Amino acid sequence: MKIIVTAAPLAGHLNPLLAAGRMLAEDGHEVIAYTASVFRSSAEAHGLGFRPFPGRADVDMRDLDTFFPERKLMPQGFETLRVNFERIFMERTPDQYAGLQALTDEFEPDVIIAGGLFYATLPMLLGPRSKRPAIIHCGAIFLGFSRDDGALPFSGLPPARNEEERAAYREIAKKAQDGYMMPLVHYLNSMLDKLGRPPLAMTSFFDASVMLPDFYLQPGVPSLEYPRRNLPSTLRFIGALPTPARAFPLPDWAGDLDGPRKIVLVTQGTVANFDLGRLIAPAFAALADEPDLLVVAATGGRPIETLPGTIPPNARIAEFLPFDWLLPKLDLLVTNGGYGSVLNALSLGIPLVIAGTTEDKKEVSARVTWSGVGISLGTDHPEPADIKRAVRLAFDTPTYKSRAAAMAQEFESYDPHRIISSLVAEAVQNRHFAEG
Repeated sequence: MKIIVTAAPLAGHLNPLLAAGRMLAEDGHEVIAYTASVFRSSAEAHGLGFRPFPGRADVDMRDLDTFFPERKLMPQGFETLRVNFERIFMERTPDQYAGLQALTDEFEPDVIIAGGLFYATLPMLLGPRSKRPAIIHCGAIFLGFSRDDGALPFSGLPPARNEEERAAYREIAKKAQDGYMMPLVHYLNSMLDKLGRPPLAMTSFFDASVMLPDFYLQPGVPSLEYPRRNLPSTLRFIGALPTPARAFPLPDWAGDLDGPRKIVLVTQGTVANFDLGRLIAPAFAALADEPDLLVVAATGGRPIETLPGTIPPNARIAEFLPFDWLLPKLDLLVTNGGYGSVLNALSLGIPLVIAGTTEDKKEVSARVTWSGVGISLGTDHPEPADIKRAVRLAFDTPTYKSRAAAMAQEFESYDPHRIISSLVAEAVQNRHFAEG
């Protein structure tokens, strides 16, 4: 088969698609990655063909604070979320769609697999089915589908426990709709109207992304996700996609991890690492006097010299680390809460301490706390004393490890390669059946 994989030009959103593309290429399919030019080498390293976004869609968002500097000055809240979604995910959709349509006409794919927040597939999904290939969406964050208790996505609220909480959630959602969800739905509908397509029939663009494609692939497992009574038939959980294969060398201190000390990894990811004083530096300070721990950090590409403070004797640091080598050695992950990192840790039974509230991290933190696999510090700027307290609590309370181990067993029951390959074949078969 011929397959296109595509996503917003952000590593965290693109990596799951590249991983899926690599699996399908290994099955013998011809796979082309369609995204920004700066990710050509990543796509080709996965054994995929490549086609760049056209024109103004071909942007470099690897450093969001350079691409969109005003976002650092915006207060957290639903209005800021609206601006972020519009600027980062939606405003280049017409150009992305034009390029995707041109590539589809030329390449004639059997399937397009697109990121869940990549909206250039909407005009295809809302047009005649006979005029498009099978389309599958794949999430890169928590499941944003409407909740039974009425809480809006990105609110960071755990499931409501009673009617009083449900009423409070509905009130928060009502106040936020006009400044957050509906303006973005109107934005997408305006774009669709210009392309001759009908408006979305639902009031949540998250719901549209799950319900409209032939299938929606949700990384993760059900016990990490809030229960809902009426999930759409398109939804499939797929477990944890493999960590991207990257040729980072082992650090010269690699052998130190083979000793008797427990290994704690601290990471701020590749988006929120503009200030290593947010998490890595205070974590080093917090755990400097813990002789039973070896604390490891990855700066995500920032120069090590930009780390404030000193590196204690029980700490090791590198700009990049091969996570496929490192993760199986860990006893605890201290993280800002990137969804992919959290899934990879939990798939190995590693409990978590999370310090992050931006982007989707409130939601990730809430799910980690709710499922009992870790501790949330509820801030982007934790104090060393709070980090130390949380780390010791995570080690000294057996339930965190046992819950994480139970979730790892659940992950083992999901084979993403088998699931994705099967659903691709089913989507193509169903499309041919519908045409016949």
